[in-house]
This record gives sequence, structure tokens and C-alpha cells, in this order.
Amino acid sequence: MNGKKRAYGAENTIDAGTFGARGAFERADGGEKLLDKPSLLLHSCCGPCSTSVVERLMSRYRVTIFFYNPNISDEEEYGRRRAAQLDFVERYNGSADKPDTLHCIEGKYDSEVFEAAIVGLETAPEGGARCRVCFRLRLEKTAETAVLRGFDSFATTLTVSPHKDCETIARIGGELALRYRVSYLAENFRKDDGYRRAVELSKRYGLYRQTYCGCRFSACAAERKAVSGHAVP
Repeated sequence: MNGKKRAYGAENTIDAGTFGARGAFERADGGEKLLDKPSLLLHSCCGPCSTSVVERLMSRYRVTIFFYNPNISDEEEYGRRRAAQLDFVERYNGSADKPDTLHCIEGKYDSEVFEAAIVGLETAPEGGARCRVCFRLRLEKTAETAVLRGFDSFATTLTVSPHKDCETIARIGGELALRYRVSYLAENFRKDDGYRRAVELSKRYGLYRQTYCGCRFSACAAERKAVSGHAVP
């Protein structure tokens, strides 16, 4: 088992050394032709963020979205985001130019899991230790689910956001890849205008777009920004 990077469809796939992600190949005219794309479980923080990520990945992977977000404190807000995610999946699969069918799995929603994980970090600043615990909580459940369901690799839409620390997320994903022996796709999805594209596609699909990350702490921070006249992320 090792943590070195290998190029399995994307040059920054972190392979734990157990599960390959090359898919099946056949030799044709001296070259290789991909017959079966590797499977990827994509943790999604919300429908809008998943749009451009799915667009980028579907030609390389058989993607299944994993909607797991116990950090969303308000149950009604969770319902709105869940509906937006399912709406995107339905609309995507109904489009004529899709390369493959997009699937979706919903993890159990229990905000108490998040609250228990961040005990002692209630006063931590946004983007700090509390957020790192939140990233790990969601990514660990994704890695666990990927192994249980036989996926080749896992990834997260969190890196499409300009407000998230991609290096921290990549490090956590890599650690979990080694622990669970499944490959992690450490891709910065906001590169090449990924976030701008997500905004564009979410508007095209008419998806609900939230104004804060999800937890009660980020909701308060967004309210303070709104009152002070700053733009809400």
C-alpha cells in the first residue's frame, strides 16, 4: 500500500495501491481503446456545484453522485438542496447530449452527527479547524461507501468552490484513500473556470442556489456579511 499518484483517467488520482481504476482495455491497431470507464463516487455538497464537475468527469468515469451533508443545520434547507440535486440528475439524464447516465445515492441525513464531530470547535473561525473536521466527516463517509459498493475511486465537488481550501481537501482525501484502500481523485474543479461554469449551468437548469455553506455557523457568517453590505458567497 502506498500513497503515490498514478494517472488513471486523471493525472492526480491518488491510488491506495489496492483498487485499480483503469477500466477494461482492448488492443486495436497498436494502441489501447477504453471499453469500460472506471467508476467514481462523487460526493456532492449541492446540486449547483455538481453541474460543472459532472460535465467534466462523465467522459472519463461512470459517475454516481453521493449526496451526504449532515453539516446542513436546517432541515428545510436540507430539503431544498436535496431537491435541487435530484432535479439536476433528472434534467441531466433527460438531455440529449449526455455521454452516460448519471446515478445518485443519498446518505443518511442526521445533523447531530455533524454537531457531535465539531464539539469544542464552535468558536473556530470560518475556514479553520471546524471546516476541516466537516470536510473529513463527509469525505470519510464517501470513502467508506465507495469501498462497500465497489467503486474504483471517490472525489468531491467541494473543490469547485472559491471559498474552500483545495489543498486541505486533497490532503484529507489522500489520507482516507490510504486508510480505506480506494483511489481518491484529487482534482481542483474550480480550475479552468469551473466555478463560473457551475453558476452558468445551475442557472440554465433553474436550480436553487444557496447563500451559505450549510452549517449554522456559516449561516450566521452570511447574515453578518449581508448586514454589513458585503457580498454573500
